[in-house]
Amino acid sequence: MLTSVDTDLLRVLADPLRLRIVTLLAKETLCTTHLVEETGARQTNLSNHLKVLRDAGVVDTEPCGRYTYYKLRPDVLAQLAGQFAELAESARKAAGSKRACR
Repeated sequence: MLTSVDTDLLRVLADPLRLRIVTLLAKETLCTTHLVEETGARQTNLSNHLKVLRDAGVVDTEPCGRYTYYKLRPDVLAQLAGQFAELAESARKAAGSKRACR
């Protein structure tokens, strides 16, 4: 039985730039330079957002020479999706249930 949805992870993913980064990383592993080109964000701003994603466990890093590559951890997103799937299933089961007012 679901007790809650990971609200911390929701806050992390709610930021438009971080969600864009996650969307890009869902398609391929990218370095910071690629992410700057794709998002148009400044390097420092992007680095701050990548740190938040790393700290939340959403992305992993892979050093490659003087570059750092980022890849998405799909298991983290799948777990969050599963929490929402459980909520949806609970709502389906409770569709005919209504508490009476007093």
